[in-house]
Amino acid sequence: MAAVRNILFIMADQLRADYLSCAGHPTLQTPNIDALAQRGVRFSRAYCQAPVCGPSRMSFYTGRYMTSHGATYNGVPLRATELTLGDYLRPLGYRVALVGKTHMKSDEQGLRRLGVDPNASIGALVSQCGFEPYERDDGLHPNQMLDPDLAYNRWLRSKGYVSENPWHDFANAAEGPDGEILSGWYMRNSRLPARIREEDSETPYMTDRAMEFIREAGDQPWCLHLSYIKPHWPYIAPAPYHAMYDTSQILAAQRREAERQDPHPVVAAFMAHEESVNFSRDEVRETVIPAYMGLVRQLDDHIGRLMQFLNTAGRLEDTLIVLTSDHGDYLGDHWLGEKELFHEESVRIPMIVCHPDAAADATRGTVDTALVEAIDMVPTFLAAVGGAPQPHRLEGLSLLPRLFGAAPADWRSAAFSECDYAFRPARQTLGLPPDRARAYMIRTERWKYIAYDGFRPQLFDLRDDPGEFNDLGESAAHAAVREGLSLQLFDWLRRRRIRTTISDAEVEKRTGTAKARGILFGVW
Repeated sequence: MAAVRNILFIMADQLRADYLSCAGHPTLQTPNIDALAQRGVRFSRAYCQAPVCGPSRMSFYTGRYMTSHGATYNGVPLRATELTLGDYLRPLGYRVALVGKTHMKSDEQGLRRLGVDPNASIGALVSQCGFEPYERDDGLHPNQMLDPDLAYNRWLRSKGYVSENPWHDFANAAEGPDGEILSGWYMRNSRLPARIREEDSETPYMTDRAMEFIREAGDQPWCLHLSYIKPHWPYIAPAPYHAMYDTSQILAAQRREAERQDPHPVVAAFMAHEESVNFSRDEVRETVIPAYMGLVRQLDDHIGRLMQFLNTAGRLEDTLIVLTSDHGDYLGDHWLGEKELFHEESVRIPMIVCHPDAAADATRGTVDTALVEAIDMVPTFLAAVGGAPQPHRLEGLSLLPRLFGAAPADWRSAAFSECDYAFRPARQTLGLPPDRARAYMIRTERWKYIAYDGFRPQLFDLRDDPGEFNDLGESAAHAAVREGLSLQLFDWLRRRRIRTTISDAEVEKRTGTAKARGILFGVW
């Protein structure tokens, strides 16, 4: 396997795995992403390690499960001592940069304790999740959180969008009949066009910035994390994408009345959230989902533009390309909005990987149904550039053997995901303290088992009930299945990588050497 020269790591925020035409969506056309799938492998059963932005991305970037890295929710800092993608690739000569979103919160307290200046060299990298922040933009800029130095806002003002916060007032707002600003935060405005030229909206802007980085990088090998902000809310698209789809083209809601008649207590608490109550209404789905589809189509068009740029620059021949998402979006399925819980609509993610080497030709255009996890990205990238594996830290598996048609016989038999809902109103509804609002998912070939702290489990038979409508969590006939999956989940928890500062090889080297080093204990 030849090492690749560059890595393009594309992530689209809140993009559902089934909202691509190559994944079977009947009305949403994504020809450029489909072409990418034809040039690589589409992994149809890929799962994020936590279905919410921050912890999911920290698992992508560290190659470790949420329990291992500890950044359990948005705004929970990633420990300053956790190694991320940049820490693995920079020593190999790679420039590792970010354009777009990470949703990472810096461990400022940890940096102060270590005496590290967050604005100087290593401190700046640690504060930016290990990336060179070529353009950091998490895409959430209400006026009360506005960063006055946000590059996108400065650029918009230079283009004539006069406002204190043009991100909101133009890129994420529509215009009323009397010129009033209609905020995209309100989903009722999703059917209207954003009051910005399409070429100035977030997706083309980030694509342009990615191309600028690639030009600037020149001959130095690079890893670019192009992290698109859309189709994450605010659900509002510029013309013509706002009107590209109508209600006749949206998927029917995947839900059953029985689901809300006697729901699991945690699911019931999430159903009571404002976003779930609203998305349960057909009017809301019929207003929002066409805009969501338009944002996906806009993303696809600019992926095509980026691929054309790479082709012209001769970079398609030596660049490993990944396209994925941090999590899905319920969009009213199962009477829920947002994400966080473990239905397929929320926890399953798109995953397309294209390796440039001719040895991968045999798998191009194929669909791999193996269970794949977000934590597999760092081991894959490290292997692709010829780096040594680091199994004492990294909990994922390299996908390279699968790309080269040599699927390992001992590949994982289950995928795992976690949820910390301490910051959500559901916890208060359930009367839980912050340290008890936890849930864990194990998904095998046939079963999905969800364990909750303090509540009964859930169980779904994905062979006979792929829509996850029939909860077998209290079925007497399935008690043995639940017990077996619970034990498997406990086994997984016991096997987390906690000895990260020394390799297994070094442990082997030191084992039983005390006497040879003059340390005599227990000797008569």
